[in-house]
Amino acid sequence: MLVVNFTSFLDSNAIYYGAKQAIIYPKGRKVITYKELLDMVNELASGLRGLGLQKGDRVIVCTGNRPETITSYFAIWRIGAIAVPVNPDFKSEELTIIINDAEPKAIIALDDVCLNVLPKVDADLSKVKVISLNGVNNTLSLSEVMSSSTAKRTLENCSLDDLCQIQYTSGTTGRPKGAMLTHGNWMAAVEAERWVLRLTENDVYLGIYPHFHVGVSWGITALRYGATFVIMERFNLEEYLSLAEEYGATILSGMPPVLYSLVHAPQGSEDKLKSARCIITGGAPTPEELWRKFTEKYPHIEVVNAYGLSETIVVGTATAVPYQFQHLSKGFRSIGAPIGYCEVKIVDPENPLIELKPGEVGEIALRGPGVAKGYWRNSEETAKAFLQDGWFLTGDLGYLDEEGVLYITARKKDVIVMSGWKIYPAEVENVLLKHPKVAEVAVFSKYDERRGEIPAAAVVLKPGVKATSEEIIEFCKERMASYKVPRYIIFLDSLPKMGGWKILYRELREKYGGFPKRQEHVMKVVLTQNL
Repeated sequence: MLVVNFTSFLDSNAIYYGAKQAIIYPKGRKVITYKELLDMVNELASGLRGLGLQKGDRVIVCTGNRPETITSYFAIWRIGAIAVPVNPDFKSEELTIIINDAEPKAIIALDDVCLNVLPKVDADLSKVKVISLNGVNNTLSLSEVMSSSTAKRTLENCSLDDLCQIQYTSGTTGRPKGAMLTHGNWMAAVEAERWVLRLTENDVYLGIYPHFHVGVSWGITALRYGATFVIMERFNLEEYLSLAEEYGATILSGMPPVLYSLVHAPQGSEDKLKSARCIITGGAPTPEELWRKFTEKYPHIEVVNAYGLSETIVVGTATAVPYQFQHLSKGFRSIGAPIGYCEVKIVDPENPLIELKPGEVGEIALRGPGVAKGYWRNSEETAKAFLQDGWFLTGDLGYLDEEGVLYITARKKDVIVMSGWKIYPAEVENVLLKHPKVAEVAVFSKYDERRGEIPAAAVVLKPGVKATSEEIIEFCKERMASYKVPRYIIFLDSLPKMGGWKILYRELREKYGGFPKRQEHVMKVVLTQNL
């Protein structure tokens, strides 16, 4: 067995970068050096061991975007235990599902979660060690656990294949599934991300991605390679620009809504981002028009369009348009080429054993060292997505061009099938976003008795303008084939999103789609089979 623990890099970094700033948390007025980071992780790891936690035990971490979340992950991994990240905004019903599935031995959570959510969960917590930041509601405090530590060496012997994290999917398609991530997966992920960003110890990374999501990997990559990680709790344009300027951020985290905000930011914003050399975007397709406008306003900032999933730790095994390889954007349209040891192919959505040719749209399949081991205690879903020869079926649809560059068209479940015609939301959305009055848009399926489904569009207009459905539809008719034109337009003040970035298409379908109960899925299957 190859013995390795992913967190061993902390020991080396404490020697190489001891006094250097590792984490900056402006809201909490905290600055943590690499030497302090190692000490904090060791103290917490030793304290967790003192509570009886052992290799393989699960620990829920529900502390949001803050340094304690990062140190908790490292401490859990360091003793060979398994971190289970959880959104601190979850209600008791959502948290109940995670607790009963993961069966944690300990929970590290925000005070508010311990006071108002945990007491309401439908789960037996009598044998679970509950740790809050300040020891509220008869819980242990984080500082109390850390101060109880005695042992200096906390590094547990692990293998590349040992689990260190159960990353639950968003649950937007139903009951969440726990992707089983390993020490080896994380090693592959940080190396891939470092290469994508051309990251060095001289970089400063401004991070906004939720720490309960695999997007936190970009911050962990910054720490792995001696850079500085500036933590924001959530995106706010004014604060984002201020922190980027104050700390000289060289790498920015972003997503389509962030790019949109920056494109429409006040004059002078360019100066506040003058130290930045690249911005990461992902989590949802980046519209061509938005990408183009961003590069026009900020020509010195390269856009790293990244594609990945919870099951691959973002680009651990996936694709990207890397820094210095902007030609792979193919006119601001692609999600790039495979990274590192990743393999990509397009397969028939109905038969993954059939590989499709360049230009043919099908399901995106990935294979490589960043792919999870499967879904925790869910052999049925594991068998559907993780094939025996190592390929992972992403559930996303796209195509490869002749050069092996990848383009995404839609989530498999979001494809609209109208009278046998397949309509890909991203393609229609790109056209709609060119309308001078449209700020944001989401195209989804609406029930139609005769045609099964028709394309509908939820539109958010720019401030101070008005538009009619007829105006929007006519704009589309002039720019796309008639069958792709939305038949139904609704105007919203904002689109439903998860975590401020991923559009909840399922919610739009359920609220505005008008599908008969329990028939939406059946209708899609029947129409697809009749193509």
